[in-house]
Amino acid sequence: QVQLVETGGGLVQTGGSLRLSCAASGRTFNNDVMGWFRQAPGKEREFVAAISWNRGSTRFADSVRGRFTISRDSAKNTVYLQMNRLKPEDTAVYYCAADSRATLIRTARVSYDYWGQGTQVTVSS
Repeated sequence: QVQLVETGGGLVQTGGSLRLSCAASGRTFNNDVMGWFRQAPGKEREFVAAISWNRGSTRFADSVRGRFTISRDSAKNTVYLQMNRLKPEDTAVYYCAADSRATLIRTARVSYDYWGQGTQVTVSS
């Protein structure tokens, strides 16, 4: 059974940093693209960042490029989202997702077939 478990959310002040972790289990993810999405109250879930597990290539939303980085640790089967210079508009529930059929990094929510339960990130002004 595939499981994605996010941790690391919390409350931080504007300009601060957080690192989110996504622990993946249940099968191998070597051919997957692992993505992070977020959903603020009253808004659609939106793409944040993604990484190709085997190639290590990455893609970012314009709103976070230069502030967020994404990485993976194959030994721990874990993907990380390092978030720096956080802004109040980054406040959202952050979700980890896996695209098991990816041949390139996709940003559409519907492309991802496995999802975690989400972790809350709140940035105070």
